[in-house]
Formats: sequence, C-alpha cells, structure tokens
Amino acid sequence: MDNPGVKTGKLWDIFCKVIDNYGDAGVCWRLASQLAARGERVRLWLDDPSPLAWMAPHGDPGVEIRRWTEPLDLKGLLPGDVLVEAFGCDIAPEFIALYASHLRASSQPAAWINLEYLSAERWAERNHGLASPVMSGPGKGLSKHFFYPGFTPDTGGLLREPALLDLQARFDRQAWLHDQGIEARGERLVSLFCYEPPALGQLLALLKADAQPTRLLVTSGRAQAAVQHCLAQEASHKSQPDSNGLLSISYLPSLTQQDFDHLLWACDLNFVRGEDSLVRALLAGKPLVWQIYPQDDDAHHAKLVAFLDWLGASPSLHAFHASWNSMAPGPLPALALGDWGQTVTQARLRLLQQDDLVSSLLRFISKNH
Repeated sequence: MDNPGVKTGKLWDIFCKVIDNYGDAGVCWRLASQLAARGERVRLWLDDPSPLAWMAPHGDPGVEIRRWTEPLDLKGLLPGDVLVEAFGCDIAPEFIALYASHLRASSQPAAWINLEYLSAERWAERNHGLASPVMSGPGKGLSKHFFYPGFTPDTGGLLREPALLDLQARFDRQAWLHDQGIEARGERLVSLFCYEPPALGQLLALLKADAQPTRLLVTSGRAQAAVQHCLAQEASHKSQPDSNGLLSISYLPSLTQQDFDHLLWACDLNFVRGEDSLVRALLAGKPLVWQIYPQDDDAHHAKLVAFLDWLGASPSLHAFHASWNSMAPGPLPALALGDWGQTVTQARLRLLQQDDLVSSLLRFISKNH
C-alpha cells in the first residue's frame, strides 16, 4: 500500500557509479527524487552525471548532484545522516573516514545502507536488512545494512511514487503520441527497449506475419542499432519484405524518465531490459517481456525464472521469455497479450498492497537509527 513512511528530514548521501546502460543512474535518480518528494534532503554522488541531462533534464530542487571525483573534494563538507552505497559501488575511503569521524564526534549510530540489485530469488528475503560489520579500512568498527529491493513484503519493495496510478489514469495517450510525431491509427503499439537479443529477427518476422497491424516504437541507443542491423541483414539476404505493410517502425529520441513511463503506458506490449524498466513496466500494468542483463556464468537464468515464478507467468509467457533470453532453442511462441496482460495486472495489484522502497527505507532508518 502507498505509505509516505516516517518523515525524518535527514540528509542522505547516495553514491552511484554508472557502470553501463545507465540503469544504475536511473534507479538512483528515482530514489533521490522520491526521497526529496517526502521532505528529505539528498546529495547524489555520480562518477558520470551526464545521463541526467536527458534522463531528468529539469532536475529536482531537493536533490543536489555531486561529481564523484578521485579523490573527492571534501573541503568544508559535513557528511549526511544516511549513507547509501548503491549496488556495491565502494564509497570513496576519504568520505568514509569523514563519516566515521562525524559519527564519533556526534555519538550517533551509523546509518549506512548497502542498496543491492533487484532479485526475486529467495536469498534476497533472507539477506534483506542484515547487518554487515566493517572489518577494515576507515570505516572499521561501523556496520552497514543490506537493503534488497524485491517483489514481496519480506524485501525492501520497489520504487513507486504515491501518485503514480493517478498520473497514469490522467494520461492522454493520443496527445503524447502526437507530441512524438506518431499518428496512431488503431494499430497495436509495441515498445522495444532491449540489448541485442538473437531472437530479434524472429520478433520482427512474427509481427510482420501477424494478422493485426503493429507499430514498433524503438528506443534510442542499443535497441535502435539492433533493429537497424537486423533490417540491414534482411535486406542483404533478400528476405521476404512485409508486403502487407502490417509492421511499421518508429524510432524514438532519448526519453526522460517521465516520457519513458508515458511510452510504457501508451503501448499494448512492452519489451524492457535491465531492472529499472522492468519495475516501470510492471507498474504500467501492460503485457511485458523482459530481457534480463546477461551474465557470463548464466546466473541470470535462475534470476529470470525466479521472477517469472513470482509473476505467476503462464506456460506461453515462460516459453517466450526463454526464447527471447536465449535460454531455450526454438522459435518465439505466438503472442498471447490477453493472458499476459491479466498476469501483469494481478502482479501489480499485489505490489500495490505492499510498501514501496522509499517507505521501507524511511521506516528502517527511523526504527534503527
């Protein structure tokens, strides 16, 4: 249930390194801005703040962006009340030293959160909230706490604005599409935000052969490059063209976080990747297909299966994910949007009955610190 949590009015220092694909920065910006919306003050430390120029171009008056340089410029700086290291980013030791010194001088307990990656696997519930004593370095003697986002009440929950459903209910689909230069004429709208799935050519062929006309809305960056590469390969192999014109493709510019939400709300089926876009697609309540971030040791396979089991995915949705994520041989199954949409709607209802991540964090800090 949407709950603003306990307002602490604390100053939060959130540290994030932009590894790749900007998902880490996206999650941390949502966290920072949602904390600010509830009366908290936030400093967001990023080694590369450039993605925010298109992701959140208007900023947030409650969030101060700081460049994470090496070494950090800490002249005249007092550390905040709460320290968050996002996704195991190893906060700069000079800041840890400053934080430890501040705690000793003020006799305050450490409020140090290790915000982990999202997983539906059971170990996320077991490890959520556990203390981890710091055994060496400038933070020796302090403790940090693991905080696991998740899909169940025994985890930290997911990032969700209290007014999100109201905003979605007031969303003008046709007006937004028009603003993007897209004149929809009743065709099925499918968004595509992906890496380079080997089954992408199959998806394009599936949409071309479907009796229902489809407009594919392709996000900028890797998804656009992947589609264009696929189309170029088809042309070079003299593949059968879409003679019926049942598939049209629109390439989108870089979208703000708000407009990415609007894209998900506007479409009848959403292909998403990574973690942040998965959460937003779930909250959009539309049929979705997730391309999980691939790992060299195939650890992402168990993570994907755990998510699909939590989702209550039907055999057809399981099979489509297995093919889309190269976990199983064979062609992509047929789309089953009615079945998939009902599954996501029910999953969203379960999420709305749980606390969101910011409410859980505020409650945890208020109770323990």
